[in-house]
Amino acid sequence: MATDHGQGYTHMDRPDFRGTDVDERRRHRLPAGLRAPVEARTWREFGYTMLSLPIGITSFVFAVTMLSLGAGLLITFIGIPVLAGALAGCRGIGALERARARGLLGLDVASPEPLRPKGGGPMALMGAILKSGASWRHVLYSLLMLPWSIFSFTVAIVFWAYGWLMLTYPLWFWLFPMYGGQDGIQLYGGDDGHRIYLDNPFEIGITAATGLLVTLATPWILRALTTVDRVLVYGLLGPSRLATRVVELESDRGVVVDTAAADLRRIERDLHDGAQARLVALAMDLGLAKEKLAEDPEAAARMVDEAHGEVKVALQELRDLARGIHPAVLTDRGLDAALSALAARCTVPVHVEVDLTSRPAAAIEGIAYFTVSELLQNISKHSGAKAAGVDVWRAENRLMLQVTDNGAGGADVSAGSGLAGLAERLDAVDGILVVDSPVGGPTTVTAELPWRKA
Repeated sequence: MATDHGQGYTHMDRPDFRGTDVDERRRHRLPAGLRAPVEARTWREFGYTMLSLPIGITSFVFAVTMLSLGAGLLITFIGIPVLAGALAGCRGIGALERARARGLLGLDVASPEPLRPKGGGPMALMGAILKSGASWRHVLYSLLMLPWSIFSFTVAIVFWAYGWLMLTYPLWFWLFPMYGGQDGIQLYGGDDGHRIYLDNPFEIGITAATGLLVTLATPWILRALTTVDRVLVYGLLGPSRLATRVVELESDRGVVVDTAAADLRRIERDLHDGAQARLVALAMDLGLAKEKLAEDPEAAARMVDEAHGEVKVALQELRDLARGIHPAVLTDRGLDAALSALAARCTVPVHVEVDLTSRPAAAIEGIAYFTVSELLQNISKHSGAKAAGVDVWRAENRLMLQVTDNGAGGADVSAGSGLAGLAERLDAVDGILVVDSPVGGPTTVTAELPWRKA
């Protein structure tokens, strides 16, 4: 259902988030394939691959030695601290690997969940280390790293060395006849004494061209190899998905608690400064009118008439306050009617379109309503827009909201504005807020909320 509030509305299409950055395309004149061999990223990934082999050998030897020693000593008490020390050492190797991945691969992996020993003392700490799933994931990483590092080191060094050697062959070809005692690189040599050397200009050119192809392919091979390293570091050395989810829920709970406290303080302030103060003044006016009722009935009537006006104002303030807590029209008639009422009160003409065949849960419906309410208030106060639009629809298990305006633009979630607080509130219920607001406009704010049945 679509409704228009106000006149002069110009339809604005939903945004295309697939836009490209023109400045980024113009920053490099060379194509990515040609500049990749000399880019800093390629050299960092090559350095990471070269370091992986010695670190992999060290970590593998440490893990196997300590685990074998600890397992062999389990028949005595000494085996337990040895095993705990092996796991603690592997966790230390994991910390080193996270730092190396952060510095060379740009992969920022959070530390795993901390140990939570039940009680104090070394025994409790050793028990926590042995029971921690993160500790055993670090052990698995130490064991897997060696075979993978051998493979990646071999592939990387072969492609890197042969690519650059063949590419620069025309520069050092003269070394063979002068110092090597042969005409060039030997391509073929048979038992009959027949040999083929790469020594004429055509063969030297073909060798250099082949080296160029290998050199251009090497960065992409390195990226494929380091992608596996990224998966290993992220999957085995970071926090588990359950621990990550717990941290997110704890953070979201804090946001919800803070938001509820802020709303209670706002309601208390509005009651104290608004309706309560007005009702106190009304009681005083009625007391004065009661005293003057016998002496000056006309003055008392005027005071009662003024008090009647104050009652109307106080009632309107209470209605606005109740609407700010949870509007009755939202409960009775749903988002379509509630958002239409919001749009009617906006100072900018707003087009509302709600395409929902059923109603979501009351909590999600309320969050959607107040999200649109705050966005429309921002449009009224800051955008300078002449028209705005609100679209609501369902996409699978998500409730989609989109608010657009043709104002000045420049809205930014990272600027610490009200949009940042709105994004935090949506994040607390697994929602997402995306702002597309180039300077000069138009502005499009898209919000996603989980669809939960009423």
